Amino acid sequence: MIGLGTAFSVTNLLMVIGGCLVGTFIGMLPGLGPMSIIAIMIPVAITIGDPSAALILLAGVYYGAIFGGSTSSILINAPGVASTVATSFDGYPLARQGKAGKALTVAAISSFSGGTIGAVLLMIFAPALATVALLFHSAEYFALMVVGLSAISTFAGSGQVSKALLMTVLGLIMATVGEGALYNLPRFTMGIMDLQSGFGFITLAMAMFALPEAIYLVLDPSRSNPGEGNAEIKELSITRREARSIVPVIGRQSIQGFFIGVLPGAGATIASFLGYAVERNIAPKEEQNQFGQGSIKGLAAPESANNAACTGSFVPLLTLGIPGSGTTAILLGALIALNVSPGPRLMVDQPEIFWSVIVSMYLGNLILLVLNLPLIPYIAKILTVPRTYLIPFILFFTLMGAYIGQNNATELLILVGFGVCATILRFADYPLAPLLIGFILGSMLEDNFSRSMQLYDGFGFILQRPMTLGLLTLALILVVLPTYRAHRARSRAKGLADGD
Repeated sequence: MIGLGTAFSVTNLLMVIGGCLVGTFIGMLPGLGPMSIIAIMIPVAITIGDPSAALILLAGVYYGAIFGGSTSSILINAPGVASTVATSFDGYPLARQGKAGKALTVAAISSFSGGTIGAVLLMIFAPALATVALLFHSAEYFALMVVGLSAISTFAGSGQVSKALLMTVLGLIMATVGEGALYNLPRFTMGIMDLQSGFGFITLAMAMFALPEAIYLVLDPSRSNPGEGNAEIKELSITRREARSIVPVIGRQSIQGFFIGVLPGAGATIASFLGYAVERNIAPKEEQNQFGQGSIKGLAAPESANNAACTGSFVPLLTLGIPGSGTTAILLGALIALNVSPGPRLMVDQPEIFWSVIVSMYLGNLILLVLNLPLIPYIAKILTVPRTYLIPFILFFTLMGAYIGQNNATELLILVGFGVCATILRFADYPLAPLLIGFILGSMLEDNFSRSMQLYDGFGFILQRPMTLGLLTLALILVVLPTYRAHRARSRAKGLADGD
């Protein structure tokens, strides 16, 4: 009731509406993720004075940016945030099929559901989950990263497991460029100072997805926009059958995503990849082949998971004062600047702040849905832009996103170089998603593995910590099971052929 009273004040309602608006529209621009937006908004929040209103504004910007970040992934294949990479796997193929409106509708509904379910779970389980999160140490985080890498089999098509594995290893190698986890010494930088901090994620994401798409549009004249020259956007709604098919997906991945988001350091990126991998692996055989080709289940899973995980990331932030990601680290800095001390005493000493943020999440998700659904026909019209205008549009935002990400002109050279290489790999039918997964998880994997080796003086941590062993066993199952199912299917097909 304290939270309701605080969140429903006129000032705080304006804060959540303003935060959601700013976050959504800036989040649609590739390259400007939640971290950049929140960092820009912190001076504004501090001038407000009221800690509850300031935190509600920043929280609204946060989940508004995540909500809107899927738009560029779906429409122009340019994921500017790590957590929306998996959204592009099926969202963009749907847009290419002329179903951009449907894809944006599914994304909006899934985001709303994931965020709302996450807010409910946060309200119920926050104190207990804070205790569970403390049980995870470096060894468990290392195992969790391995589970994330086990998703490579999900992104491998028929006969492409070896290619997917090769691309994953390449991504892990690229993650080693820059300062290492054990020693702050540059590695594989070739004497280039601009590579001291490694390759930027935004640069690599743009190079793997957006730039090759622009090159494809130039090289293949038959690859026209699905709605080019057509002012009407069709298929904005989803059918009852499609709604029934994604309801269990949204439910499962909202819960799974929330609990992954609770773990400091895991976050929305791993939640989205694991959500996608789990749904593909448990889907019926005939539906598995649709993943990556425009499956609405493949779109609903990561969208539900990443929004629920964003809500879950507030558990360690508010109850322990532990930031679980770069974005929540910035939020922690904002809290300290506002003279708020997050931790176990926050619910007792300043309950109006704790509970008003949670209530504002309900309101924020509802506001985001109300704002976005009517705008879908207009947002989707970006695909009606003729190719002569769309290609420069994609190139401009790709280059701008890469430059803003690091504020470094060298990033533009890296972007073009990797973009050309990615285009060649696409022509050779190599999956690019495993490379990006390897790159995103590589540095976290190395950091936690190095720390575990130091703490336990070798590989003993695998056997000494049952939770670590359990997670590694799960990763092994996720890799072996699809291979076994494929082998069994081939054997069955061969047996039928011999019987004929």
